[in-house]
Amino acid sequence: MTSLRSVLKKLVKHKPFVTVVSGLPRSGTSMMMSALRSGGMSLLVDGIREADANNPKGYYEFERVKKLPVRDTDWLKSAEGKAVKIISALLEYLPDAYDFRVIFMERDIDEILKSQKRMLARSGTDQGVSVSDEDMRRHFQAHLEEVQSLLTTRGWLKVIYVSYNQVLQNPIGEFQRVAKFLEDRAVPALMTEVVDPALYREKIIGKR
Repeated sequence: MTSLRSVLKKLVKHKPFVTVVSGLPRSGTSMMMSALRSGGMSLLVDGIREADANNPKGYYEFERVKKLPVRDTDWLKSAEGKAVKIISALLEYLPDAYDFRVIFMERDIDEILKSQKRMLARSGTDQGVSVSDEDMRRHFQAHLEEVQSLLTTRGWLKVIYVSYNQVLQNPIGEFQRVAKFLEDRAVPALMTEVVDPALYREKIIGKR
């Protein structure tokens, strides 16, 4: 006869949660969303923002995420068991009524800055931008410290940090870590199929 303890253990293990892919802009969040889909996970996306030269394989966004600051959270129920992309600045608005597994993408700051510049240039929106790289670097680093502090103090937000640079160097190893974090809801071998080194366009020479 199955013991009560084993039943409870199974219930806890399979408790639904929302998978959140987050990070700074241009840090590899779209790549991770694509990898999760390839690995068998369902995504919460609306397709409003279409693929372009900056993200040829798509953005995988859900527009309603932007309403988190005004407490529009009813949609989170439909996100359980799925992955949704939420920028790092909005993580503080995630309510404790749900359990979240946050995949936080990290990337070399200089590469992020370079990627953003190229994105603005491609879209023609870089006119009048006067913020120096050093100021932006300080801003990003301060923001990351704030987010990391937030994630360590909120028990309903479990987090794994994944390096975009490491994914490109060792995709199977990194995706195995992610799959374990998500209680095997994605298949690592299938996730690797989306890694395209050709899209690594902002690598800083001399850095590995």
